[in-house]
Amino acid sequence: MTDLSAEDLVAIYAKPTPRVIAKARPAIDAHARKFIEMSPFCVLATSGADGSVDASPRGGGIGFVHVAGPNQLLMPDRSGNNRIDSFRNVVEGSGFVQLLFFVPGIDETLRVGGRGTLSADPDLLAAMVEFGKPPRAALNVAVSEVYFHCGKALMRSKLWSSEKVQRSVMPSIIEVIHDQTGLGEPESQEIVEERYKTQL
Repeated sequence: MTDLSAEDLVAIYAKPTPRVIAKARPAIDAHARKFIEMSPFCVLATSGADGSVDASPRGGGIGFVHVAGPNQLLMPDRSGNNRIDSFRNVVEGSGFVQLLFFVPGIDETLRVGGRGTLSADPDLLAAMVEFGKPPRAALNVAVSEVYFHCGKALMRSKLWSSEKVQRSVMPSIIEVIHDQTGLGEPESQEIVEERYKTQL
């Protein structure tokens, strides 16, 4: 297998159309705002000081990411595994973040890029109570680029299809990690889901 060069890419791929270039906007407009306000899920990508890249899923109630202005987003941080890879990258790495928003039933996605900072301001966190508790911190994104992706990837994957994989085809995440590491005790999916309900 031969690695492609930049020159190879130019030969393989056509130039993007003017419309594809122009769709990248410098701020959140009415369409992007509506999409974010309908979204219960996004993927947050960050880059570390060593050049590593992290991408992690983020979710909440519909519109859990708050549009504070045309160039500002606020995302609450909910209970997780405490690795805080994304947040370490924000404070120790480049500070640049990318968010990819999904809305169930819509094949298009929305990408938002900018520079992130973190806040634990009590008043801000108190305004973001969900699932009966405030977040531990909030990500503040100074937005510099916003654009919609076409729906081809989700159409190809049939992500929103009614045909779903039964959860039982995979062991629980605790059983997987126990097999991989030998640490802790294996737990069934039913036990894991019950505990999740208390940790949202």
